[in-house]
Amino acid sequence: MRILDKYILKEFIGPFLFGVCAFTAVFIGTGTLYRIANLINQYGASPWAAFRVFVLAIPSIIVITFPMSVLLGSLMAFGRLSSSSEMIVMRAGGQNFIRLAMPVFVAALFISLSATAFNEYVVPKANNAYNRIINDEIKHNVAPKTQDHIIIKNTDGSDISSLMYARQYDAESRQLKDITVQEFENDQLKRVEQADRADWNGQKWIMHEGTIFDVSTDERTTRSMKFQNQALPVTQKPDKISASQKKPDELTIRELREQIKLLDQNSVDTNKMKVEMYNRFALPLASLVCAVVGAPLGMQKQRGSSSIGFGISVVVIFIYYSIMTLGNALGNGGKIPAYIAAFLPDIICGIAGVILVYKKSK
Repeated sequence: MRILDKYILKEFIGPFLFGVCAFTAVFIGTGTLYRIANLINQYGASPWAAFRVFVLAIPSIIVITFPMSVLLGSLMAFGRLSSSSEMIVMRAGGQNFIRLAMPVFVAALFISLSATAFNEYVVPKANNAYNRIINDEIKHNVAPKTQDHIIIKNTDGSDISSLMYARQYDAESRQLKDITVQEFENDQLKRVEQADRADWNGQKWIMHEGTIFDVSTDERTTRSMKFQNQALPVTQKPDKISASQKKPDELTIRELREQIKLLDQNSVDTNKMKVEMYNRFALPLASLVCAVVGAPLGMQKQRGSSSIGFGISVVVIFIYYSIMTLGNALGNGGKIPAYIAAFLPDIICGIAGVILVYKKSK
């Protein structure tokens, strides 16, 4: 890396880190602390439980602040270089704008990839622990008498051994209704079992009046067999079933994909889950998009462009998240495909950023 690249990158890193801290503090102060105060007032949450809820809320907030911080960092970096005429000297030395902005673009790409990994391996676990503490330790929620769309996964190491879907679970009668079970061997679907219901006999779940389908490698049925009673490959006891159900933001991308496929096969609306899955890629990608938009916008001729850069970042952030909200709403309702709904703000802002970069490089 050349000295000039290091210099520009140094100008970017400082405002970026400041943005992460500042925007995270704003989100915590305007939302998280208010919710924690309500938990203490209404449910008497202990200081230890409140502290854990506070810590576990931070990962999902940080992921949201990465694009904002990249935008602020690129605006502030190029705004300062432009206001002090350093950018003019660099370009007079034969460097075009794209080459000067490349260190920021590469850094933003790295941030996007890191955010994707963080969103996959850290955020779902943190959200699951966050909701579990609130529901079990603070609110002491009683499990609902009936619950729709139950999904239970059994694993053998890192491989899935079985995946069960029940259209409804009745906690009072301890009965699962309208069941589909997929059994896997070496991550390949081998059998599908369908039954009208399953009852808990005190030791295990027993399915009644169902059919077993053997499946070939291309997922075609090779033979079928009816049964009256059959043990269900689920080890969870009735009192654990409701607690085992996760919200979409608590699932990894792989788990979302598995559940979407299973629910689609049972004619269940999965638009919200599909939008959530594609957002796992679209939101981290926003960091790169914001760098492409922020770098040319930061080229201000006026001095004191730091305040101007901050103001521009607020406007761009508002536009991006307005498009994201609109796209997600249309995707959740099935008006547009889920992948378009998730990537719509990246597409629109990305095109605008490319146009701005092209004009600045002329």
